[in-house]
Amino acid sequence: MFKTRREIVFVILAGIFITNAVVAELIGGKLIQIGPFVMSIGILPWPVVFLTTDLINDYFGEKGVKKLSFITACLIAYAFLILFMAITIPAAKGISPVNDDQFQAVFGQSMWIIVGSLIAFMASQLIDVWIFWFFKNRTGEKKIWLRATGSTVISQLFDSFIVLGIAFWLPGKIDFDTFISSGLIGYTFKLAIAILLTPAIYLGHHLIKKYLDGDPAHKK
Repeated sequence: MFKTRREIVFVILAGIFITNAVVAELIGGKLIQIGPFVMSIGILPWPVVFLTTDLINDYFGEKGVKKLSFITACLIAYAFLILFMAITIPAAKGISPVNDDQFQAVFGQSMWIIVGSLIAFMASQLIDVWIFWFFKNRTGEKKIWLRATGSTVISQLFDSFIVLGIAFWLPGKIDFDTFISSGLIGYTFKLAIAILLTPAIYLGHHLIKKYLDGDPAHKK
């Protein structure tokens, strides 16, 4: 490992991908309001996940993204397991600056939210990969914006409704109308982000290509 620039690029992209996916799940319990719209603060790291997914897809292929997505899902589940253990262990009374109720309020997400998040993550990633390569097999190396933005736009439609449906609608926490309206609001926000990210995707491609072209092993 780390003998070629290609290996270094993969490790960096994988690290960024995993970190942002795990952080997004951990902070997802906080809601923010942008104008009249209410959404999870967990939406903030997802643009970086979109970006790294597309770059890994292009430079390391379909198998690279799928394997990394499965690994990330396992790490997210592991993070929730550690949090569950941390919640069950009582805080030192009068000593700990964070008491049990405060810790529970921040990290004690319900099982429905955890299950919904994991299923939505894996479903959206697999759909993203399929759509990405559907476009790339037909356009080749051209139209980066089409395969990158197109795959994100479609995959996040499923992600937005899967996580809300499993975590909130099925347990009866919200009614169907709220489920649909909330899903559309979240999806619209992700759609806007995907479009705004298009220049960043081209910049990422340029920097990686320039870096890899300077590696003798990459030219062989």
